[in-house]
Order: sequence, then structure tokens, then C-alpha cells
Amino acid sequence: MRKKRVLLLSEGFGSGHTQAAYALATGLKQLSPGIQTRVIELGKFLNPVLGPLIVSAYRKTVSKQPKMVGLMYRSGYKKSLNRFTQLALHRVFYTQTSQVISQLKPDIIVCTHPVPNSVVARLKRLGLDMKLLTVITDYDAHGSWVNQEVNKYLVSSPQVKKLLIDKGVSNDRILVTGIPVHPNFWHTYDKAEVRKEFDLKAMPTVLVMGGGWGIMYEDNALEYMTKWRETTQLIFCVGSNEKMKEKMLADPLFQHPNVRIMGFTREVNKLMDASDLLVTKPGGMTCTEGMSKGIPMLFYEPIPGQEEENCEYFISNGFGEMLDSNDTVDRWFELIHEPYASGQFRDSLLTKRNQQYDPMSCPKAVLQSMQ
Repeated sequence: MRKKRVLLLSEGFGSGHTQAAYALATGLKQLSPGIQTRVIELGKFLNPVLGPLIVSAYRKTVSKQPKMVGLMYRSGYKKSLNRFTQLALHRVFYTQTSQVISQLKPDIIVCTHPVPNSVVARLKRLGLDMKLLTVITDYDAHGSWVNQEVNKYLVSSPQVKKLLIDKGVSNDRILVTGIPVHPNFWHTYDKAEVRKEFDLKAMPTVLVMGGGWGIMYEDNALEYMTKWRETTQLIFCVGSNEKMKEKMLADPLFQHPNVRIMGFTREVNKLMDASDLLVTKPGGMTCTEGMSKGIPMLFYEPIPGQEEENCEYFISNGFGEMLDSNDTVDRWFELIHEPYASGQFRDSLLTKRNQQYDPMSCPKAVLQSMQ
């Protein structure tokens, strides 16, 4: 019997969209070991020269002109991508998309980014007979996600479901599944063993992340945290930004036995278990991973748009707080120094997580749609 095949399409604007696709693929294989999955960042795959250049340009805009990103996000918030934009995307990047689908012969397509989602929707209008599922990877529902051809939306929260209904999507096409995270973020590692593995000290520890592209060196709050370095272990994850890593390593503020500067790692799940507090840019994926681990979070400098909505969701649900002053840093750093405080925070947040989130809900929904 032919094995079932799932094609997961994403884009590299930030890492969360593709991380969600890979997490979903892993969950599908856990539930159905015989299933075949393929994750593709479509623009990079079909146009390996132009695709990465556009992602790089977007990355620079996010870091240098975040207000412009927010303006662009809000300007198209209520609208789907118009037909002209869909046609342009189709011709510039994805003229070969139908060929890829024909070659891979999936039983279902799952999109974790609005652009390939829009392209596949257009192919369906042109005659492609294929189920299309859309996983919204933030705690907001931008209009660019909305297409009539989507068979099911798998969304992060009831609030996102309501936003989609307000945009004209029927209730029966939306399932609240949560954003898929890799099963490693559901597994709790022994703190002492992880600290030994990474040569970390047994002391209050703060993990600082900046989302998929790493932290911003110029951030004043991050510099202020180094004032705690005598009594607090600080782990700064800079992602794949090697220039940022070199700058920080050369800065006396970050040159201390209790300060660790790390580049790209696939073991953030373990670092979260080794830490007592997560300071992060509020990307949808990173926040969901933090929630899965039950680690309290402080959010800094959200990009206007979806990161602001992510912030609002996690703060209102008691999983984190906005880092809006040095006083917030001091208060939380003092808290994690109190005996047993870290364990109490984690137990409370894990209980809350279990009430609101099941990491296998999304892969179960995909398998159900394939029956």
C-alpha cells in the first residue's frame, strides 16, 4: 500500500514558520510512523538566488525600520492578498510550484506561511484538486492568510478563530489546535544534567533570545542585565548572526565567567530547562516553545504587528510580562534568586499550559483531514 504523503510549505521570513512545519512533520511521524513528509521553503527552493535576497532584505528592514514593518502589516491587515499580487508572486517565484506538487504527489498540502498558502490557493482556483490546510503561526490573523480555497485553518487560540470568523471564514473551517512545537519542548530535561552538559553553573540563570534571527546588540535592556552578572548566569543566544556574536565577545560588558554568548543551536529546548527565566522577542514560535516548557517570559521590543499581538496573548494568559523598564529586570532577577521560586513558577505555568495546550493536537488534525 502506498504511504500517505504530506507536503509542508513555508518561507524563511523569520524562522518560526519553518520551525512550525518541521515540528508538525515530527508530530505526524510520531503518530503515524509510516507517513512521508517533506518541508520546503518554496521561494528558496524554486529560486535559490532571488529567494534568499528577498529574505535578507526583509531581515534588514525588520532590524533597521521596524515601524515600517508595522505600517505594512497594519495596512493590509483586513485584506487578503489581491489577485494581482497573487499573480505576481506566482510568476516571479512559483511558476514551478505545480510541477513540484506533481512530482511529489502529496495527499495533502499544509502551509505555514501566507505566501505559499496564497500560491497554492491560486493553483486550486486553476484546477488543482488537493486539500489545503493552513497553520497560522502567530496569535493574530492577518488578512494575507485568508483564502476561500483553504479547507481548514489550524490556529493558535480561540481569539484567532474569532478574528478569522470576523474576516468571513466559516466556523466549520477553523480548528483551534495551538501552534505545533517539536516534542522535545514537551519533554522536561533534568536541570542539573543539562547544566553539566553545557558546562553551566548551578546558579540562577537567565536565557536571552531574539527570535530566529538572534538578539539586537544595541538593546539597552540587554546591557543593563549584565549588571547582574556577579550573581546571575546569563546565556545570550544570537542565532546565526556571527557579526553580532563577535561584537558581544569583544565587549567588556559581556566578558565574564557567568556570561555565555552562543550562536545558532538546535538545543534551545534544553537551555530552557537549564534556565529560570526567558527574555525574548515575542515571536509566535519562541513564545509557544517557552509556554511548552513552563518557563516565565519577559518580552522586549516587539516588532509592530504580529509580535505585539503575541505579547498581548501571553501576557493576558499569565505566561509572561512586558520588559518595559530596568525596574522590571531587577524585580524578576530578584525573584529567581528566592529559594524555590523558579520551581514554583514552572509548576504553576506547566499546570496552566496543560489546561490550554496539547502539542499533538495539530498533527492529529492533519491526520484526521487525510481520512
